[in-house]
Amino acid sequence: MGWLRRMPALTLVLLVVLPVAADVALPPGVKYKNTPYNGLFTFVRARFTPTRWGPGNYIWGLDLKWNHDYPRAENHFMKILKETTALVPNSDGNILALDDPELFRYPMLYLCEPGFWTLTEKEAQSLRDYLKKGGFLIVDDFIAQHWYNFADQIRKVLPDGRLVELDAAHPVFDSFFKVDPSVFNHPNFSYVTPVYYGIFEDNDPTKRLMVVANYNHDIGEYWEWSDEGFMPIELSNEAYKLGVNYVMYAMTH
Repeated sequence: MGWLRRMPALTLVLLVVLPVAADVALPPGVKYKNTPYNGLFTFVRARFTPTRWGPGNYIWGLDLKWNHDYPRAENHFMKILKETTALVPNSDGNILALDDPELFRYPMLYLCEPGFWTLTEKEAQSLRDYLKKGGFLIVDDFIAQHWYNFADQIRKVLPDGRLVELDAAHPVFDSFFKVDPSVFNHPNFSYVTPVYYGIFEDNDPTKRLMVVANYNHDIGEYWEWSDEGFMPIELSNEAYKLGVNYVMYAMTH
């Protein structure tokens, strides 16, 4: 329970006294245009029905949780990926539901704000099949009590999967750039310490990493605002390096 030890005492108190509000309606549909499959690397963002949603400053004027940092984060990241590797990525990212058959065309999937993530049985089965057939899932942008919902939802996908804390020696941190994961601060919440968890194929740490979870972290935030001077340039660079490592690991495992 390493993740629990990292939660501040105040947060633990809040977990006990604050109820979870229920939504009164599903969020409205939003329009977006995906790039048809063309063989190039494509950043794919998972779309899901959030437990909470409301007004926001995002491209649709809605905070749907899964759309945090969209589309600036992936657009910036694809520029870095193109400049630093031999990959030729599509400049725009795609958005796919977890039960969309198109998902199986792409080796890597990004899911943010899992504290508000919900899954249907069909979505859970589809994501389970995707991961077992070689897909790689990055979970990002969640802190503190959001862990509980993430753990509940990922258990629906991989009922026997064990979340294991990853140390700096794991190959995912050295698949292209040498990244020290301990250098990061959360971009918005200084009181939490980023920790990385993984689920391995057959729960065997010597086998393929199927899921990596950036707990108490938000690398998408670093990507989104890297051109605005809001984040330390050194940490923005490290966040890009970590993202490149995730892509290269997904492409080679």
